Amino acid sequence: MTPRMLGTQFMLPLLAIAAIGPQAHAADFDWMKFKGKTVTFLANNNPVAQALLTYKADFEKLTGMTLKVDGYQEQQMRQRLVTVMNANSDEVDAFMTLPSREGEQFAASGWYADLTAMSKNEVAKDYAPAGLSQALLKAATFGGKLTSMPMNIEGPILYYRTDLFKKCGLDAPKTIKDVEAAAEKIKACDSAVTPFVSRGLKPAVAYTFSNVLHNIGGSYVVNGKSNLCSAKGKEALDTYSRLLRDYGPPGVVNYSFQQISALYRSGRAAMAFESSNELRTVMDGGARLKDTGLMPFPAGEGGQVPTTIGWGMAVSSHSKQPEAAWYFVQWATSPEVQKKMALQGIAPPRPAVANDSEYRKWIDEEPVRKEWQAALDVLATKGSSEVGYPIVANPESREFIGQAVQDLILKQKPVDQACADADKALDGLIAQK
Repeated sequence: MTPRMLGTQFMLPLLAIAAIGPQAHAADFDWMKFKGKTVTFLANNNPVAQALLTYKADFEKLTGMTLKVDGYQEQQMRQRLVTVMNANSDEVDAFMTLPSREGEQFAASGWYADLTAMSKNEVAKDYAPAGLSQALLKAATFGGKLTSMPMNIEGPILYYRTDLFKKCGLDAPKTIKDVEAAAEKIKACDSAVTPFVSRGLKPAVAYTFSNVLHNIGGSYVVNGKSNLCSAKGKEALDTYSRLLRDYGPPGVVNYSFQQISALYRSGRAAMAFESSNELRTVMDGGARLKDTGLMPFPAGEGGQVPTTIGWGMAVSSHSKQPEAAWYFVQWATSPEVQKKMALQGIAPPRPAVANDSEYRKWIDEEPVRKEWQAALDVLATKGSSEVGYPIVANPESREFIGQAVQDLILKQKPVDQACADADKALDGLIAQK
């Protein structure tokens, strides 16, 4: 099975989307229709939500509604959502979701409200649903039901210190082997910095590891069976874990985006392989603004196949006020709000916003932003949304991928045993259908 390719649909305007038709009621749209109501939003405290919630007061002024934010770090957010949904509770009206991760599972559980009709009939004139990424809308559609609206486009990219590369006599890496060679040279050249850092936390590993796997030419599933013990699968596991074990920081098995960005922003890492969303966080304070280069992760034998996904905004199927929640979703994914978020470094899922003159001016102000946009263009045209196994139990599959990587980082198993144990467990998940 080849990676689920996203292709150029990310950046091309939509000519037609079956799920989103003419804006029949746009002329009659009233933002104050639900004035006085309170909408509860379960948020992941990541850069996307942080940028969005900068404008919370704007939503409340526009609609007369109160937005109650229930915010957590990613794993805690998901635990909270599972608790609420399993209780059939109406405590949450809208929530953030990753269709590439839990979409199949949440849809099968009936947790998403179907946004198809509302996105066709209950839209403001300037919402322009046809301007959203077709690929992301398709990725959020399960069994003919539209489950969320795209908030951003993202994927892991390589942040690297141009000053340290120059100091150590290095050129920007062009291949995966160049990344490891650079890490080795930096380790000898400047022992005060961590040469390379990426995700080592078990449930978070698949986001970055998948990019390495696909670049090397591997795939998760072949002929209905887990494929980590293939030659390419073992090479990817060995390469990724070796980079973190030999050149990463102490305790890297506990690292996700927060720790990675903090390490790089403080000047203590030479290379950081982390989400494009982290531009805002990494550049906070300005210390890294002039000494950072950006690129998609360098190619391997399989070429350059970056991980490309996007967060979506969903309405809970248990909400007692789905229409009011939809107004919040619509506002949060509108061209106006997404343009404001783009100016904070959240890549827009709308081509019109990406081509907006004010946004382009912001991009052109700093070389690092130009490189960021160039990397996003590669993500948009070459990306794969296959992060973990393309099955209903995708979230569980990520745990086993992460376990295999951690076993190798900690030298608890040789690669043959680590991949075999993972394949056995993953075959069990695949068999569940």
